[in-house]
Amino acid sequence: MPERRRKFSPEFRDEAVKMAVGSDRPIAQVARELGINPGTLGNWVAAYRKAHPVKEEPLSVSDRARLRELERENRKLKMKNDFLGKAAAFFAQEYR
Repeated sequence: MPERRRKFSPEFRDEAVKMAVGSDRPIAQVARELGINPGTLGNWVAAYRKAHPVKEEPLSVSDRARLRELERENRKLKMKNDFLGKAAAFFAQEYR
């Protein structure tokens, strides 16, 4: 027999979303405490965040410089990783 879908009042949804957004606990934990499916609460939170986007502050000059530095380092590490992966495949062929 199919399970009946539970109906939640808008007030309950609002309070559940406030609990999930206003705390540092994971959505799944809040959902367990409330006795609802984590996916359901996740959908409610996603809809709330879509309707209430958070404005991000622009990066400071030092933050932009740090970001550029990290991006440069990331590119270097990717190139090294690609090279080592190709080298490992090359040497693996020699030992067959």
